[in-house]
Amino acid sequence: MRTLAATRYVTPLKEGGSLPAVVEASDGALHVAKFRGAGQGTRALIAEVVAGELARECGFAVPELALLELAAAFGRNEPDPEIRDLLRASTGTNLALAFVPGAIGFDPVAPPDVDADLASAIVWFDAFVMNVDRTPRNPNLLLAGGRLWLIDHGAALYFHHAWAQSANSSASAFAPIRDHVLLPRATSIAAAGARLAATLAAARVNDILASLPDDWLGGDGAPGDPAATRAAYAGWLAGRLAAAPTFTAEAERARTALV
Repeated sequence: MRTLAATRYVTPLKEGGSLPAVVEASDGALHVAKFRGAGQGTRALIAEVVAGELARECGFAVPELALLELAAAFGRNEPDPEIRDLLRASTGTNLALAFVPGAIGFDPVAPPDVDADLASAIVWFDAFVMNVDRTPRNPNLLLAGGRLWLIDHGAALYFHHAWAQSANSSASAFAPIRDHVLLPRATSIAAAGARLAATLAAARVNDILASLPDDWLGGDGAPGDPAATRAAYAGWLAGRLAAAPTFTAEAERARTALV
């Protein structure tokens, strides 16, 4: 990932509970910033990077991710005290997603025609990373340039908020997949899963984990130092891939129940 510096706070995106914002960065472009000082802290940023980059490995459209440095003085003139406090708490390394120009949000009330193979692949992938935040209430999908873009993976990999139970969670059937916004269109989940499992088995997991800043990897209950924590993430992802038959069957069961 590139490392950028935030140069100008443009506007908050208050529809997000963690107060993301559009910022201008040192490359002169606009980005959506996710802040380390928000409620879920750096673990939400880790989920964004790991799930987002694995989604990219699988061929999904994901905005470019970059590390975003916030200086202590950034946003000090922001008039909103809540935003000002957030920026003050976020001094250091944060996360930026490239702004997707012309994008519109996926509307579950009048949804576009999504190819069944693509829908099936997204459903399977979200079961793999245990993403609870791709529902009709909050699809976290954008349409732009004739493509469906996957955004906002901060709620994935939620096992890391309780590391002590992480070993058991990797084998989860992931019942929340029943609420996935694309499940009604996902008519070939098992076939999509077979393709993606082969891709993920060869994915650059260690490179993705190595891109995480060391100071994102601590916190209460972490498995150990940054190296140990990266190894724990790698182990969980390997265990999750081994559990593919379990969560694939659950997704198929949930899809059948809709009919």
